[in-house]
Amino acid sequence: MLQNDLTGAAVLVIYYLIFTIFLPTAFKFWLNVATELIRKIQHVAYSLSIFLLLELFSAWYIAILAAFSLVVLGYPVLVFVEKSVWYRKHFVDREKKGGELRRQLLYVQLSFALLISIFWGFFGIDWRYVIAVAIMAWGFGDAAAALIGTAYGRNRILHRFIDVGKTFEGTIAMFVFSGLATFLTLLIYGNQPLHICFLVSIIVAPVSAIIELFSRRGFDTLTVPLSAAFTIMPLIYLIYFLGW
Repeated sequence: MLQNDLTGAAVLVIYYLIFTIFLPTAFKFWLNVATELIRKIQHVAYSLSIFLLLELFSAWYIAILAAFSLVVLGYPVLVFVEKSVWYRKHFVDREKKGGELRRQLLYVQLSFALLISIFWGFFGIDWRYVIAVAIMAWGFGDAAAALIGTAYGRNRILHRFIDVGKTFEGTIAMFVFSGLATFLTLLIYGNQPLHICFLVSIIVAPVSAIIELFSRRGFDTLTVPLSAAFTIMPLIYLIYFLGW
């Protein structure tokens, strides 16, 4: 079991090195891919790594330990290199002084840890799939919101509690893609019947879109998955309780 956990940790580290560092850097440096697209490639790669945490480790607390090991390893390195010319040239960080990547690394792993501790550690392994569904609702929904909002957003949403730059088009994209991601993940990974996938997705989609809209400075990484998970579980429990 220990050997399997160590192998899982090695696979997780290799995954992050390839899909969140090497490939996005290569896309920027050699293919001149747009900055926002690179950011969202990293974003989706982060979200997909939840399946490694759920499937490669023998216990929920080992998965959390693996998640925070990445923070322990990666955070100091980013602090050290983010002020260098090399970092500014090869990495995508929207803050002039750096800090976005390491902050998002912390938020992502904290989100994973909270969900794993609640929906695997506390409620048990039978509810583990809720974690993946919630992360997919956030990962693909938020990526679509940013990319579509940037490319096609014409109608900005002006509100003191909403970050400048968010648009109706981006929010609609969040609604659509978070709903699709919820439906497909529940169906494929959660092995839920079609009608349950549909009922849950049409409720989780607006919840995710509204929470993302009012989440500021990258906090949607925490707020969207948690709100989605705490919507999904009671809904599924209620549907089964009612015998639908």
